Amino acid sequence: MTHIEENQTASKLSKTKDVIAYLAAKFPACFYAEGDAKPLKIGVFDDLAARLDDDETVSKTRLRIALRHYTNSWRYLRTVKAGVERVDLDGKPAGIVEEQHQQHAEETLAASKAAAAERAAAKRKAEADKKPRSRAPKAAPANAARQARAKRPARKPAAASASSINANNTAKAAQPQLAATTVAALKVGQAVHVKAGVAPIPGSITELDKNDVHVQLQNGLTVKVNVAAVFVAKQE
Repeated sequence: MTHIEENQTASKLSKTKDVIAYLAAKFPACFYAEGDAKPLKIGVFDDLAARLDDDETVSKTRLRIALRHYTNSWRYLRTVKAGVERVDLDGKPAGIVEEQHQQHAEETLAASKAAAAERAAAKRKAEADKKPRSRAPKAAPANAARQARAKRPARKPAAASASSINANNTAKAAQPQLAATTVAALKVGQAVHVKAGVAPIPGSITELDKNDVHVQLQNGLTVKVNVAAVFVAKQE
């Protein structure tokens, strides 16, 4: 029995990384906890569910989440190349990666990297906004004419039409009012919004890990963010 098995026999595994480590220990010719991975047999979840049917260490729900996380990882997606052999739970050949599978893996990898870059940019911007900014000295007017124009009262903006007001109100109503939250107030399966760049992205929680939240976005990607980047709809 491995270290993972000894520590987790008494209770079901609840963290994705622990489930993947357990699978790597249970099926070392199929799963890898780190380093290069191998393309898996199509339908391998059904084989896992059958082989682990009497296993009290991991639930089928956690198994499905971990498998999705594993196959969406960058190290796995990079191995999905046309012509490469897929493997079953025992590491035996179980089909060949086709062109369409490679194309899908490349698109998923590109989207995942773009989302990661967007989150990094948003984090840098947030850190930069926290730093105090020095005020730039006011530039003196070049001549009296500029001074005179500067003293002129600004024109009052035209009153908004009723139709534009209604359109704005409709747009605002369509956007959910979001509020910051805490890990204690969240649960697996809950609908949330993840702050990644300019606009929050909707998704649902797949795992809670201390102050980190795993969220599956509507585009199918699963991201791991700090709870500070997670927002929920305000209750009316």
